[in-house]
Amino acid sequence: MMNIMEINGYQAVIKYDPEIEMFRGEFIGLNGGADFYAGDIDGLRREGETSLKVFLDMCKEDGVDPRKAFSGKFNLRVSPQLHARIVTRAAAEGKSLNQWVADLLDESISAD
Repeated sequence: MMNIMEINGYQAVIKYDPEIEMFRGEFIGLNGGADFYAGDIDGLRREGETSLKVFLDMCKEDGVDPRKAFSGKFNLRVSPQLHARIVTRAAAEGKSLNQWVADLLDESISAD
């Protein structure tokens, strides 16, 4: 995906902020915040490496796992009409609602 940068095995979402005319990166999946700014991609990578190092050093010092733990569960709100259509489609494919949605999400992410 074009707006995700991987730095040392960690992923950051990259956005451009036109007000300050800089790129902003924010690491995702961490137990805390770690963001960084730069005017170009090379600078962004350097700043990201520095920001990540500071964050990881703090985690190590505090004895904290830097990565956020995910339960594998999340709530999704849809209209009653869409809910009914999804249940019908899942049943038609011989799947539970959960398995049908999980498969669809996995296919969507794998397409990147």
